[in-house]
Amino acid sequence: MPNSHKPHFLKPLLPDFHSGVTIPLGFFSQHIEGKTNRKTWKLRSDATDQTWKVIQEGRRLTGGWKGFTTAHDLQIGDIVIFKHEGDMVFHVTPFGPSCCEIQYTHPHIIKEEADADDAPSFSFDYCFQAEVTASNLKEDKLVSRFSGATTCTALNKQCQEIILVNKEGNSWTVSLRFSEADGMYYIRRGWRKFCRANRCAIGDLFVFNVVGDGKTTPLMCVCPEREE
Repeated sequence: MPNSHKPHFLKPLLPDFHSGVTIPLGFFSQHIEGKTNRKTWKLRSDATDQTWKVIQEGRRLTGGWKGFTTAHDLQIGDIVIFKHEGDMVFHVTPFGPSCCEIQYTHPHIIKEEADADDAPSFSFDYCFQAEVTASNLKEDKLVSRFSGATTCTALNKQCQEIILVNKEGNSWTVSLRFSEADGMYYIRRGWRKFCRANRCAIGDLFVFNVVGDGKTTPLMCVCPEREE
């Protein structure tokens, strides 16, 4: 993921995202609240040398955000990573619906998704569906075969943790184990907390997008619903 020593957060773009996005509570509390009196973020990207000024209202990015998203042709289902460079300057990296990093061509900010051969080493595989059940809540353990797990470079059998990310970008670090005996990954010690925090009911289904490079702690992001 982005340089780990620089604070960063991930946002999946949901319907009506042009009106603003919510800053994850954990990131806001740790890096923004009480740290600065400034209410203007400066957004930069690899698309242009331009700096975009966006107004922060509480935990929302509002004024100026629509202009940034329009110029970068962002769409529902895209994922953007905000990396804090310091002094309220954020570098924004967008990923498209095929989950390759979006490449931009100067000077008209024309975007295209990277070819598979040129794509970064991160793996973005729609490869996991989870159901909330009475038993996995009670045992605080989610057991499942990741579809295509053997070819998903985001994961490796030595992974000890994985980060669950909800639609608002809030995150929970949980234990991850792989069983050679049955070829399954086990998510433990944290699944129940994730479900309670997201007010899940038994029978609720999540589709997760597994994101990572096989070396750093992977993310398991709740996929935004796609419009039909």
